[in-house]
Amino acid sequence: MKTAFELAMERFGGGPLKKYTDEQKAQLAELDRKFEAQIAQAKFAAQDRLSKAGDDPAKIQQINDDLLVEVRSLEEKRDHQKQKLRDSF
Repeated sequence: MKTAFELAMERFGGGPLKKYTDEQKAQLAELDRKFEAQIAQAKFAAQDRLSKAGDDPAKIQQINDDLLVEVRSLEEKRDHQKQKLRDSF
C-alpha cells in the first residue's frame, strides 16, 4: 500500500526526490532570505501607509489589497527563481 506522499508524487508527476549538495542548498536558502527581506520591507511600508491612512476604510482596504498582491507577486518570483535554479543543478 502506498503512502499519501507517494500518491501525491505520482499525481503531480514527481519522481524520486533529488538530493542537493550543501552549496546548492545554500543557494536556495539565499533566494529565500532575499525574498523574505523584500516581503518584510513591503509589510513595513504597508504598515507605515496604514498609520497614515487614518480611519478611512477604503484606504485601509486598498493598502491591504496592495500588500496582498505584492506579497503574492514576490512569492511567485521566488518560486520561479528557485525552480530555475533547481533546473540548473
